[in-house]
Amino acid sequence: MKKTNLTRVAALCAAASFALVACGTDSTDDAAPSSTADASGERVEQQSATPRLALTYDGGILVLDAENLEQVADIPTEGFIRLNSADNGRNVFVSESGGFRVLDMGTWTVQHGDHGHYYTSEPELTDMTFGGEEPGHVVPHDSRITLFSDGTGEVDIVEPAELLRGNAKSTEYTVPEPHHGVAVFRADGSLVVTRGNEDERSGIAILDKERNEIASTDECPGVHGEAAAADGVLTFGCQDGILVVRGNEIEKVASPDGYGRIGNQAGSATSPIVLGDYKTDEDAELERPNRFTLTDTRTGDLRIVDFPASYSFRSIERGPDGEAVILGTDGALYVYDPMTGDQVRKIDVIDAWTEPDEWQSPMPNVHVQEGVAYVTDPNARTVTAVDLATGEQTAQAELPQPTIELTGVTG
Repeated sequence: MKKTNLTRVAALCAAASFALVACGTDSTDDAAPSSTADASGERVEQQSATPRLALTYDGGILVLDAENLEQVADIPTEGFIRLNSADNGRNVFVSESGGFRVLDMGTWTVQHGDHGHYYTSEPELTDMTFGGEEPGHVVPHDSRITLFSDGTGEVDIVEPAELLRGNAKSTEYTVPEPHHGVAVFRADGSLVVTRGNEDERSGIAILDKERNEIASTDECPGVHGEAAAADGVLTFGCQDGILVVRGNEIEKVASPDGYGRIGNQAGSATSPIVLGDYKTDEDAELERPNRFTLTDTRTGDLRIVDFPASYSFRSIERGPDGEAVILGTDGALYVYDPMTGDQVRKIDVIDAWTEPDEWQSPMPNVHVQEGVAYVTDPNARTVTAVDLATGEQTAQAELPQPTIELTGVTG
């Protein structure tokens, strides 16, 4: 494996945590900070953490400084790729045809007690890869990152500390039959996995640390997507409702419509409410929904809320305090109180748009990071930063390409 800045720094480290890896340096508080890596690509000390964004386009990945939206790197790639944050402040998983490849975003923190040093370097695609054919969902949860490969049924459970050290090391499990699925590792060593095959998906199973089945259900046709709510509760979407997993108990919450699909969800560790989409036309090739769901994972109550526009699967997010955030096709960001379903803010950001027929095509995207919503507009080739607390647009930048996917790291 090629050594990157990630591994060179980590070779000096003895301790790591989920969020950060700490090690000593010869740097002093008086060292002059810089906003980018130097010409050699070595690390450069900063005054504070440097959040960054990753955006895909047809042929590569753009990396931007999340504060001023200036371009940091343009990394060429081949084929259609997807992005998922590792949620460790530094890494992004790039889904390629043969597995998950790790993108080092070039940001990290070195901690000395209560005092930290912050560094950046040039972002790069590392040689670290996980999984197999048709890489699918990436789920950071309970101090692990769980990767599911649809084509092989492989489940990789990655320790963020090892990832930060530059080690392509994981524990593995393989589901009985490959399918478009998802898996979630839990702190007690158990694993929640979807059940299905290449033709259909039916439900989920809870496996103990030895991977023996504890509980299961097949009452979730078309199971798709997951979210984590407060107190470690998990949800999984169905074509006729949603599954709520509390400990080793599974509850099915039915939709009021015979076909009421909740296929994409967004959770928040600060909220017991899970935000989900809602589709009711079983025969539609592409349904553009105008309602969404709020599921109370404590009680199993499912609320359906009317939405003034439509939205896509790339349109739902959560705010820093658990707010439900949705990007509408009218170009506005809508913020809702998840407890009541009441709209608390509407922020006009981009021009009106229409979800394309092909989900792989460029379309507007929203990503929320540290209280800021980043909204892309591939038609205008822009990205805009919006402060969710005030509704103020704090930055905007033109992009060289129409972008497809968007995620970020906190630095």
